[in-house]
Amino acid sequence: NYLALRLFKTSRFLIYYYHFAKMSEFNTAIIWDPQLENNEYPAEALAPPNHSLMAKYLTPEIWAKYKDEKTATAGWTMAKAVNTGCVNKDSLVGCHAGDIESYTVFKDFFDPVIETYHGLQGKEIKQVTDLDPTKLVGDIEDKSNIKSTRIRTARNLFGFPLNPGGTKETRLEIESLMRKVFDTLEGDLQGTYYSLESLTDEERAKLVADHFLFKPGDRFQTASGYHAHWPAGRGIFHNDDKTFLVWLNEGDHIRIISMEKGGDVTSVFSRLCRAVKAIESGIKQITGQPEAFLHDDRLGQITCCPSNLGTGLRGGVHIVLPTLFKTKGLKELDKLARELGCQIRGTHGEHTEIVDTCDISNFHRLGYPEYALVQNMINTVNYMNNLEKEAKKQESA
Repeated sequence: NYLALRLFKTSRFLIYYYHFAKMSEFNTAIIWDPQLENNEYPAEALAPPNHSLMAKYLTPEIWAKYKDEKTATAGWTMAKAVNTGCVNKDSLVGCHAGDIESYTVFKDFFDPVIETYHGLQGKEIKQVTDLDPTKLVGDIEDKSNIKSTRIRTARNLFGFPLNPGGTKETRLEIESLMRKVFDTLEGDLQGTYYSLESLTDEERAKLVADHFLFKPGDRFQTASGYHAHWPAGRGIFHNDDKTFLVWLNEGDHIRIISMEKGGDVTSVFSRLCRAVKAIESGIKQITGQPEAFLHDDRLGQITCCPSNLGTGLRGGVHIVLPTLFKTKGLKELDKLARELGCQIRGTHGEHTEIVDTCDISNFHRLGYPEYALVQNMINTVNYMNNLEKEAKKQESA
C-alpha cells in the first residue's frame, strides 16, 4: 500500500510538472466575439443563456453612448471591456477594465455592475483601507479541524495600465521595478524571486512541488488580454519560510499572499499587513512618487475585475466539516455562509468537488475595511464549527 501511494504521488507530480513545463504552448491569443470585432452591438452574445452582469447592463443605449470612446492610458474600449463575457456566456461578471480610467470613462456601465455584484445598490460607495491586525477580536476558537489559512490581496502599480490594457514593455517595466522592491524586504519577508521567463527545470519542479506556480489558460482572463506576451514579466517571489508569496503579473500586477498551516488567522493577517506596507514603502522609495498603487477614494484598490475592487482581499481557511456536508450539503451550507458575508467553495476554487474539506472565505471586497472582512471570516468559521459539533452530537444520539 505504501509503495502504491508513493507511485501515485510520483506519477501525479510528473503529470503536474509536464503540464507546467508546457506552459509556453498555451494559446494566449484573444478570441473575439464577431460582432464586437466589428465594433457592433453584440446582441447575439447577450441573449440567454448569458446571465452575466455585463449582459444585464450592456443595453443598446449604453453601447451607443460608449462604443466609440477610448481611455487615455490603455486605449481601452467598450468592446475590449465586455469581450470576455460575450465569448464566455457562463461568466458571472463578464467585463474587465484596462486602466484606472475605464471606471470613469465607462462609468454608467461599470457602476451598476459594481453595485450589483457587491450588493451596494442605492448605497453611497466609499472604501476605507485599514490593514490593522490589532483590531481583530479573538481568533478561531477550535483549530483542530483547520488545515491551513490563506489571505491574499491584489494591487496594481501607480503609473501603469492594468494588465488587460498593458503591453509587453509595461509588464517588463513592472517586473524590473518589483525586483528592486523585493530586494528591500527584510526579516521574515526576505526571499527569492523566480522569473517565469528564465526558470530552470530544477526551479520549475520546486515551485510545482510547493504548489506556487501559476499558469495561463483561464479563458475568462484570456479573452481580455490578461495573458498576452506570456511569460514576459511574470514571476513568483516567496520568502524563505514559504509563508509569504507574491505573484507578479498573473492577473493584477501583484497578488500578495500570506499563508501557513493551521488556523492562526491573526498571524497570517499580521504578516499580510506587514508585507503590503513594506511593498508600498519600497515602491515609493524607488520611484520617488507619492503613490504606490492605483487607488480611488470611492472604489478603493483598483483591479482588473470589478469583483475585486475595494480591498482586493480574500481571506479563508481550509476546514474539515464532514458531518455538516453529510447532513446539510454544499448548497445549504453556502447559502448560510453567504447570509453571513462569506462563501463556501472547494479547496481548489469555485465549482471544485467537496467531500468533507472546504474553503470558507469572505465574499465581500468593497465597502468594508480589510480587518472587518477577516474578522467576519473568523466569526463565520467559529459559527460553522459550532454547527458541526451540534450535528455530531445529534448524529451520535
